[in-house]
Amino acid sequence: MKFRYEKWKGDRFDSKNSTPFDSLWDLFKQLLSLSGGEVEEAVRWLTELDQEYEITKQFGDGYGIGDFLDELEKRGYLRFDDRNQQLVPTRKAGQSIRKSSLEELFSDISAGQAGQHPAVNTGKGTERQPETRLLRAGDDYSRIDASGTVLNVLRHSSLDRFDLREDDISVHETDHNTSTSTVLLIDLSHSMILYGEDRITPAKKVAMALSELITTRFSGDSLDLVAFGNKAWKIETGELPWLTAGPWHTNTLEALQMARHTLQRRKNRNRQIIMITDGKPSCMIENGKFYRNSYGLDRKIVNRVINEAVLCKKEKITITTFMIAQDPYLQSFVRELSDANRGRAYFASPDRLGGYILHDYINNRIRNIR
Repeated sequence: MKFRYEKWKGDRFDSKNSTPFDSLWDLFKQLLSLSGGEVEEAVRWLTELDQEYEITKQFGDGYGIGDFLDELEKRGYLRFDDRNQQLVPTRKAGQSIRKSSLEELFSDISAGQAGQHPAVNTGKGTERQPETRLLRAGDDYSRIDASGTVLNVLRHSSLDRFDLREDDISVHETDHNTSTSTVLLIDLSHSMILYGEDRITPAKKVAMALSELITTRFSGDSLDLVAFGNKAWKIETGELPWLTAGPWHTNTLEALQMARHTLQRRKNRNRQIIMITDGKPSCMIENGKFYRNSYGLDRKIVNRVINEAVLCKKEKITITTFMIAQDPYLQSFVRELSDANRGRAYFASPDRLGGYILHDYINNRIRNIR
């Protein structure tokens, strides 16, 4: 993979609120994610950048790369692995990278009620409102407005007779909320880094930001993560910063199947799949054998993927695809997939991916469910 570096803007270190460690840590987190968690490689890149752009020169003689590495260990971002005899990132480092991704991509969202999708519905709600109305069949009696009900009774009762009627009982209105179960699919096939274009880094950054968004701001939601190449496999949130694309084909079919089966076990009313890919399914498992074709779109593979999208539709699972390639031929497949599922498709360059994920996920959170 090739990287292109721009002129380093040294004035970013002049902030009174930024220490030498904080400034280098901001950069090192990006390099650590790019290296897939390989600390030695990230340090080598940092040293090369320092030599070319004289980053630490702005700190004076009192702080260098070695001091920075020592501080990383002291603060718990790196630890020495006795088995492999090398420095490795800790969970704290991964969490910091995920948080940074959220701040970078989703900085314009306002904090919301944790884990809640506002909805228009009948039945039991979760947030009591000051507005009241008369009791209706099926209302939860715990929502009765006691003071309002008493006032209604007193309007027609006497001092010696408390006459409670059905139309005296008032209840508080509530906001009706629902949670969402999401499975996020991340394409790790070779094409995500093909032809010198780095698609995996922005895709991974969005996945980290989305996971941090759900776990910190919408805790009532569930998020499952699935990576896919020649096959699909589940991953943990802590693995996200260290994902790398491999020498793999693209088994979109197995990824969608795993997502659908995962969502079948979720009890939430709203279920969705978010898939970040460059668009071309190129392999599948057929009768226990590996079938592949990397030359264009294989109709045999495409038909199986479309059938899976239809199954998701029948189970009311929406597929949102974020396509990060500009090839019109591949985009036509994504449109066909979205049409079959009645889902959504966004065609974006890697630098716009985060904004589209944000727009779609947040919009889903505020839509009315009728």
